[in-house]
Amino acid sequence: MTDDIIAALKTVYDPEIPVDIYELGLIYRVDIDDDRNVAIDMTLTAPGCPVAGEMPGWVENAVAAVPGVQSVKATIVFDPPWDQSRMSDEARVGLDMW
Repeated sequence: MTDDIIAALKTVYDPEIPVDIYELGLIYRVDIDDDRNVAIDMTLTAPGCPVAGEMPGWVENAVAAVPGVQSVKATIVFDPPWDQSRMSDEARVGLDMW
């Protein structure tokens, strides 16, 4: 189920950045309990992100579509603060940030 959840997270994009939020390193924690309820801690590239109010819903909707998931709660956290070191190599290539 974890791989399917990661695949679902990779379908969510910040509209201003052409890389998915998983590869950007915006997902800090994914916890699946015994009843298949999923709790996600995520962050944003900047606290003033214009989609801050919408992005947790996008994440919840994407993960809720994974077969077997009972419920999803995405929470935005800012500790630790996001920085570019959290990006995957794939994200760096996509953004030409080497």
